[in-house]
Amino acid sequence: MKPVVWGILGTSKIGREQVIPAMLSSPLVELRAIASRSLPAAQAAARSAGIAQAYGSYEALIADPFIEAIYNPLPNHLHVPLTLQAAAAGKHVLCEKPFALSASEAQGARDAAARVHIEEAFMVRHHPQWLRARELVRAGRIGEPRAVQVFFSYFNDDAANIRNQTAMGGGALYDIGCYAVLAGRYLFEAEPLRAVSLVDRDPVLGTDRLTSALLDFGAGRQLSFTVSTQCVPFQRVQVVGTLGRIELLVPFNAERGGQMRLALDVGGRLDGSSVTLETLPPADQYRLEVEAFSRRVREGRPPGGAGVGDAVAQAQVIDALWRSERSGAWAAVA
Repeated sequence: MKPVVWGILGTSKIGREQVIPAMLSSPLVELRAIASRSLPAAQAAARSAGIAQAYGSYEALIADPFIEAIYNPLPNHLHVPLTLQAAAAGKHVLCEKPFALSASEAQGARDAAARVHIEEAFMVRHHPQWLRARELVRAGRIGEPRAVQVFFSYFNDDAANIRNQTAMGGGALYDIGCYAVLAGRYLFEAEPLRAVSLVDRDPVLGTDRLTSALLDFGAGRQLSFTVSTQCVPFQRVQVVGTLGRIELLVPFNAERGGQMRLALDVGGRLDGSSVTLETLPPADQYRLEVEAFSRRVREGRPPGGAGVGDAVAQAQVIDALWRSERSGAWAAVA
């Protein structure tokens, strides 16, 4: 197919280190431009990656008539505003997670999504290990799925970092808790009914540095997770059923182009002797993500489960967890 012409808003680390290399490796993508509020910063990023055009404002890139699709990895509070600006200019938008800071903000993009493709950029949905885990659950290999458990953490207490600034949507729940919420929704293929959270906030930064939650999906299904911005780096996903268990060893930050292993335990022996390891094909989840988006743009196909409706559902769960923090009680997800 004819490559889709892309532009990138901002010079974020995830863009520079993950998404730009993925785009440049794909025959389905023509990466035309990158923008920053600082023209020298945009020019430096463009030179480093071999991108033809650099813009000193987001608006200038959005106005470029040759650009068809935009990747938006800006700080969280700018996700919806700049996505709507791009959509108003007729650009399709792949927007980093979390798409919005509230469900009502996400709802505001529904009208725009009727005219262009808008999706929340959860690259994990495209990785073979996640596809295989859901395939095993669907096939009944672990019996009835009962529990999904997620732990995801890193250490960053830099006050200047956007992940530690409340006004920009910083904190553990927005930054990485959204992955945990997605894990439950993706693997149960259902929406939670209610949620309860326990939040510890940094006394100086004000962001949630340690957040745990329990989500009730009904029919005896539960998601539990802990996420932290001030713990040793670690991540795991466990899917436990009536007959077996699946473990994703590096579920979120899978190496670009690397081979991941998935653990399947259908014997339940406590010494681990019933665990088998399945090696999955090498994959770049970021390339798979931008290629899937590019195909939908070029072929005019709907986004399926990855569109604005899904982003609204994600935000509704996070809204409920914030309400639970304030009330100290269960909160309905709606």
